[in-house]
Amino acid sequence: MTRTASTASPPAPAAGTGPTGKQPTWHRVRPGASWRDRPMRKLTPWLFLLAPLALLITFTYVPVGNMIYYSFTDWDGISPDRNYVGADNYTEIFTRPELFRVFAVSFYYLAASVVQIVIALYFAAVLSFDLRFRNLFKGILFFPYLINGVAIGFVFLYFFQDGGTLDSVLSWFGVGTDHAWLGSPESANTSMAGVSVWRFTGLNFVLFLGAIQSIPGELYEAAQLDGAGRWKQFRHIIAPSIRPVLSLSVILAISGSLSVFEIPYIMTGGATETSTFVIQTVKFAFQFNKTGLASACAVVLLAIILLITWIQRRLVPDEKVDLV
Repeated sequence: MTRTASTASPPAPAAGTGPTGKQPTWHRVRPGASWRDRPMRKLTPWLFLLAPLALLITFTYVPVGNMIYYSFTDWDGISPDRNYVGADNYTEIFTRPELFRVFAVSFYYLAASVVQIVIALYFAAVLSFDLRFRNLFKGILFFPYLINGVAIGFVFLYFFQDGGTLDSVLSWFGVGTDHAWLGSPESANTSMAGVSVWRFTGLNFVLFLGAIQSIPGELYEAAQLDGAGRWKQFRHIIAPSIRPVLSLSVILAISGSLSVFEIPYIMTGGATETSTFVIQTVKFAFQFNKTGLASACAVVLLAIILLITWIQRRLVPDEKVDLV
């Protein structure tokens, strides 16, 4: 009797093992180890951050460092010679009261910032509800912010000039047109502050609208079932939920009012007591060739803005809002 060869195939290796039945070296994971323990997994987030960090350091922190260095020199912006003068530039700034007197102009723009925040908050609350043509009104409110600041300055320069657009419109209603809108400090600063309201209301509007639209709709439905009107919905739902965004808008308003430049520089060039601290700094750098002193002015302005921001954050800290 002959013995026949068995035709059964050998058992297949287990999944994830090699032909010898052993797990390959590249598949072996240390017991209890996670995929996050691998070196490349830890390095990957930093590789993604490498490009933005390089851009941030190159175009933000390096120029700020150079500005601080220039503030301790007498560099004129042209000559390669940069003589170290210590704190002389800062001493000159703090011993000349007229350099800080220009901050009085910032109060006009600070008051205008309050107006634009109120207007933006009102329209954001109204247009967050279901209204006809609300998308059209959203575009109308945000459009001025998209226009270049230099173009806005030239447009309103002709708008406020003698016999210009504003005088022509007022003449239709029988109002006298012999007023020089940019001829006196009060009138000029008020007019340009009004221009800033027209231009930057759209930015605050978008910030508020985005915060309001992130509120869960169930809260509005519950408020309507309880008989709450629009005002109570705004007071008890909208206002508490947008508090962090409102705090951000206040910070932007304060810093913006201290660093106004485009509109007054284009419309008046700083004449008729409309010069701001930034216009004064630019004149030091490019008109009087005192780049060292201008850099010191810029450092002082940066320090003032950071100090005000810190005080504001300490007085009105961010609180976690949980309405649900």
